[in-house]
Amino acid sequence: MLSQIDYTVVPAFALILVRLIAFFVTVPLFSYRNVPTTFKIGFSFFLAMIIFFTIDRPTVPVDQTYFLLLFKEAMVGLSIGLLAFIVIQAINVAGGLIDFQMGFAIANVIDPVTRAQSPLTGQFLYTIATLFLLSVNGHLLLIDGIFYSYQLIPLDEMVPFGDQSIVELVLRSFSQMFLIAFQMSIPLVGCLFLVDVAIGIVARTVPQLNVFVVGPPIKILIAFVLLFLSMGIYMTVVRQLFDYMLVTMRDLMVLFGGA
Repeated sequence: MLSQIDYTVVPAFALILVRLIAFFVTVPLFSYRNVPTTFKIGFSFFLAMIIFFTIDRPTVPVDQTYFLLLFKEAMVGLSIGLLAFIVIQAINVAGGLIDFQMGFAIANVIDPVTRAQSPLTGQFLYTIATLFLLSVNGHLLLIDGIFYSYQLIPLDEMVPFGDQSIVELVLRSFSQMFLIAFQMSIPLVGCLFLVDVAIGIVARTVPQLNVFVVGPPIKILIAFVLLFLSMGIYMTVVRQLFDYMLVTMRDLMVLFGGA
């Protein structure tokens, strides 16, 4: 039985597996710490088997270039997943801006998913966005994207990581993330700014009123009401954010493929 195994295809399978593992380490939803590492490795292995029998795989010899190809596959998977993670972090950035205006910036908690300080509103919006991503089968779109990356980025060819277009795409995606975060937070931040102006006017006209005691609860109440009323708009923005994330991943894979 062992003599019937074609060991010449093992190097190509290893290249596929390395890209998948690196991708699931950084991509949103699959890279969360509450997803077991054994699941990530096992899922990557079985998905690599499916891709292995689906794509046109080349015969890759094991030589000095092969180790460079392994490094290239790891960098490709990490880069695609990390770019998607950067784009989706616009939700947390928007939540941080809202928390700063609400007065919740001092109450940042440790997010068990990322093991880092996360704003309360950002964590709330990020949880809803994750549920929305699962409800529209966004996780399947991520898997579909990494599957078609093998058609755009061949296994036996190197990637021009030093290309100026790749650097420009990453910087443009990073700046676009902040722009989307600003657009998501500006309705609430603007309304809370007007609340601050109104509280300042009241403090000048009624000096006996302690605005430092009355102001924060009023801002928090108004922020929760506005957040509830604008939740439908936020879901529309989140949908556009997911579309932009998938388009950015595709553009990066096209540039990696040398197109």
